[in-house]
Amino acid sequence: MDRPTWDEYFMKIAEDVSTRSTCLRRQVGAVIVKDKMILATGYNGAPSRLKHCLEVGCVREIQNISSGEKHELCRGLHAEQNAIIQAALHGVKIKEALIYTTHQPCILCTKMLINASLKGIIYRDSYPDSLAEKMIEEAEIKIRQLKK
Repeated sequence: MDRPTWDEYFMKIAEDVSTRSTCLRRQVGAVIVKDKMILATGYNGAPSRLKHCLEVGCVREIQNISSGEKHELCRGLHAEQNAIIQAALHGVKIKEALIYTTHQPCILCTKMLINASLKGIIYRDSYPDSLAEKMIEEAEIKIRQLKK
């Protein structure tokens, strides 16, 4: 029997969570874990009670905005943001937890993860954001890529 490591297990769950994404550009999933227990999950998509990009189209595509630029011009929340919000809504403490995410966090999510006091980030796919990388290093958060 080929049993997955804990990292592989939680990353697979993040990948499964990403299948709920309604983003037309990139499907991202995130799982916040502490002591090998899942605390919260999130995927990227429009806020609750709003139409999804699947229904109304992608504002960023329509305006021809490049990846990694002008995050504020998007209907959706990022997977990491939704995971943090879900934890807050349900009163779940995530301080010192790890986050498994299918993509390396952008600068917006990085700042939120720093202030949420997460201790580590494990990601699968790269997302080049040099400012995010510098801030993670400065905040002394452990980060590593989990190869497929």
